Amino acid sequence: MPMIFFSKCTTLALMNKLRNTEQIAKLGERLRLLRTAKKLSLEQLAYEAEVEISQIHRIEKAKINPTYTTLLALAAGLGITISELVKLED
Repeated sequence: MPMIFFSKCTTLALMNKLRNTEQIAKLGERLRLLRTAKKLSLEQLAYEAEVEISQIHRIEKAKINPTYTTLLALAAGLGITISELVKLED
């Protein structure tokens, strides 16, 4: 019985990881869309948001999961609310 439990837990963990990866990718796409719509380079957004260029790049490429405070800084740098930044569906 423990083996079945382990299998179910492992499957759920993998499913959650996949789902999270998809959401992180969507967030990265949204960030890039908003940045380019405002005609901001990575460098300009980094300056405005006080966030490292490499961190913004990694978020846009879905390499990292940004913290809440990073999302707040990016939203401020873009001149929008965090709600507008993380809005993933129309």
